[in-house]
Amino acid sequence: MGLRGTNQEFGRPYNRRIVLESIRLHGPTTRGDIAERVGLTVQTVSTIIRELEEQGYVLASREEPKGRGLPPTNLRINPEGGYAIGLHVTPLGIDAALTNLGGDVVGSLHRDALHASPDQAFEVIGTMVPELMALRPQGRMLGIGIALPGPFDVDSMSFVGPTTMAGWDNVAVRERLAEETGLPVFLETDMAAAALGERLYGLGAAFTEFYYLYFGVGLGGTMVHDGAVLRGAWGNAGEIGHIVAVPGGEPCPCGNAGCLERYVSLEAFRRRPKKMSEAAWVKEIAPLLRNAIATIENLFDPQTIILGGLASGGLMQRLGAATSTLPNSVSARRNRTSPRVILSRGGQQSVLRGAAALAIAGVLSPRFEQMIAPEPERSRTVSVHKGLAA
Repeated sequence: MGLRGTNQEFGRPYNRRIVLESIRLHGPTTRGDIAERVGLTVQTVSTIIRELEEQGYVLASREEPKGRGLPPTNLRINPEGGYAIGLHVTPLGIDAALTNLGGDVVGSLHRDALHASPDQAFEVIGTMVPELMALRPQGRMLGIGIALPGPFDVDSMSFVGPTTMAGWDNVAVRERLAEETGLPVFLETDMAAAALGERLYGLGAAFTEFYYLYFGVGLGGTMVHDGAVLRGAWGNAGEIGHIVAVPGGEPCPCGNAGCLERYVSLEAFRRRPKKMSEAAWVKEIAPLLRNAIATIENLFDPQTIILGGLASGGLMQRLGAATSTLPNSVSARRNRTSPRVILSRGGQQSVLRGAAALAIAGVLSPRFEQMIAPEPERSRTVSVHKGLAA
């Protein structure tokens, strides 16, 4: 990602955040490497590093000398320098995790809450957050990231049908959660949060261009380009579940018929005939899954597609095996260095770690556009917030 500093008068907070982000992404690293990477002088970087060390965000160490002169100081994020909570609310229940600044999961919780109303969900979350915070009572709590099924702010699709949080329209999620917890709150679709978690802490760290195909209660996905999650103009890029895969097929709550997630999703899996085995179901939907993968490849030309989500390990393995043969696409290249589809190892934790990383990034990472112009007017209910919580 092209993180660059600025010499403008109001740039000091931005430079501080950009140096910290460079350490978070590339550490262990040195002052000289940071200065070259972000376009600031070594003196400016050194001043910022001194502040970050004093505040406990950064740790410095130096190797034993192997010759003449002192080796450079290595800088890395202090994992215990801060904590964030990731929340994932789905029609099946609520999951939460406390992570440290390095993305390690300190503790996690699950509560069954089928199709919870906002009041029910916030009551449950109100008990989960203090329980997680108690794991690090002296820790610096940076914020909360909450992931919800998308899309957001689309009248015919948002909070409509069994794969979304029906009844959650016009709910000020960020404001309500911030008021109840006293922490900054950041909101994202669960598929984008999962892609972020995969990029930072999973197999996605090895790629700069990959598509994360999210098999959840519904079906969605997100393209990661140049290491950054692509959200689109309104935060809904990647809603492949609402591509019509079977013309004239099953009615979808969105108003169309034959949408892909009516056939390929956990919700569809749970609607299968009682006598149909897991293997038989995967065999039945495999052609639709393979065609969807070829469509993604032709649209985005990724290095690979990472398949992850909420299904059991056994079902995910079967889905992965179903992609061993794929239709021709622009990704069918002789010089490939990775498979066209690989299976995520993160599971549910990819979403939670990604949601928590959203809060960490929101507080500590650069959002330069917030410093030069207000965010365009958007819904104050469920929307993707790019900067510090209001």
